Order: sequence, then structure tokens, then C-alpha cells
Amino acid sequence: MSTSRPYARELGDFLRARRGRLRPHDVGLEPGGRRKVTGLRREELALLAGLSTDYYQRIEQGREVRPSDDVLDALADALGLDDGERRHLFTLAHAARRPMLARVDRAPERVPDSTRRLLRVMDTPAVVLSRHLDLLDWNPLAQALLGDPDAYPPDRLNMLLLLFDDTLTGQRGCPDWERQALDYIGMMRAAVATDPTHPRATAIIGELSIRSAAFRRLWARHDVRGSVSGTKTFRVPGTGDIVLDWDTYPLPGAPGPVMLVFTAEPGSADAERLRLLASLRATRAARRGGDGRFSH
Repeated sequence: MSTSRPYARELGDFLRARRGRLRPHDVGLEPGGRRKVTGLRREELALLAGLSTDYYQRIEQGREVRPSDDVLDALADALGLDDGERRHLFTLAHAARRPMLARVDRAPERVPDSTRRLLRVMDTPAVVLSRHLDLLDWNPLAQALLGDPDAYPPDRLNMLLLLFDDTLTGQRGCPDWERQALDYIGMMRAAVATDPTHPRATAIIGELSIRSAAFRRLWARHDVRGSVSGTKTFRVPGTGDIVLDWDTYPLPGAPGPVMLVFTAEPGSADAERLRLLASLRATRAARRGGDGRFSH
């Protein structure tokens, strides 16, 4: 059973975090007297899910239990999980209840040549990220928007490490910084669910947990994302704010890299600013060899 213990711990931590975000009035319960916890008590969640308190407590503590799919459905309903969270719960629980886990593929993630060619002909910024958010490849327009990745050591080219880099704290002026951090953290949570002891994941999470209080706070939420999308504001000197939509597209492999693509509405002011940025970047690179900035 030892091979599945990391999954059991992840399962327990996830349940605990989701229990902590609910209040009694959210699920039709009376709050009662003074409470030592801000969220639901274990016995309250167990009652809602139709489980004994002892059984639920053993699940949450990562002890040797193998909850059935019916139990998982009951817990998901009681916790009000969305579709992505429900899939995450089942992924962890199915792995935790197997006495022997299949070998996890830890081969280096590679970008197919066809994807590299696609990046070069795209007329919008795009990058390829590993499942642990390492930057694997990018196109010239992404370099124009984000800066020169080659200015960083390869092992530091990770979206989470860059996002929480203390030397870049002054660049966190974008109003959506925390939302983007939660998106990246949610993607890392999804990756961890498939392999909790992967050396790259444990190295990144361990480093950030030690040196970043902001990361510890957001990581503890146990939010999970699969394929995500959103809008990001880039504050770039010389062009003003550029607001772009971004989407992730999985590449072949299970799990495998994703392509992160930034787009602007054709003919919009943001599209014009993006073209201006590309032109300015090319001029600066020709004169000074690039500025080394890498935005996130």
C-alpha cells in the first residue's frame, strides 16, 4: 500500500481544503454554538454524505481506506464540487485505493517537430509548457510579449518559479496577478494528482513553499485546473496595457505538454498594440541584443 500513500495524502488534503471552504449555512445546517473551525466539521460533512464520522476521518487522514465510487459521489455532492474538482477527487481516490500502482511515465517531455513548426508560423504569441509548467518552446511573438527566455537558466524557466520570483515582485502590477497565479497553481495540482512524487513537482513546490508565503497560502486552497483559459493584462513599457485572451491546448501525450496561446480581437486596439510591441522588440533586439525581461 506504500506506493499509493502519496495519493491518499493528496486525497485527504483536498477533502480537508474543500470542507474548510464551506459554512454550515451553505449546506442548510445551523451553525450551533461556538465553533473551533471556520468550515464544516468532519461530523457535519460525514452526515451530509451519509458516512460515519470515523470512516470519513480515516479518509481525510490518508489512512488505509479505499472509498467506493458511490462514496466519492456522495462526498462530491456534499462538498458541492464542480466537474473539474469531481474528476480530481476520483483521480486521487482511484490511485489511492490501488495496492500497486502502474509505473508512471517520467520521460522528459518533448515538443514534436510539427508543433515547433506551428509555433513559428503562428501570428500570435504562443508557448509550450510541460505538465509542471516548465517553458519548453515559444515563438517570436511570445518573446516580443514576454521577453527573452534565453536570459534565464533552463531550470528556472518555469511559470510558477517566475511568478513567485522575489526579484520580479515589482513587476506584479497587473490587477489579475493572483487570479493567474491560481490558474497556474491549479494546473500544477492537476499534474500532481497524476504523480504526487514526481521529482520536478516536489522540487518546485518544495522551494516555493519555503520561500513564498503567497504561494503557501494559494497552494493550500487545493484549487485544481485542467485546461484553462482567461484574460490577462500585460503592462509593457512603451506600448501601454495590452489585454489578451489566453487558452491552453493539450498536445499529444497523457499527460503531456500544453500550448498556451494569447490572442487579441482582430482590428482591436490590443491587436494594434501587440503589433507595435513586436516591431519595437525587433528594433531593440537589433540594437542592444534584447533586454532579458520575462513577464508572466
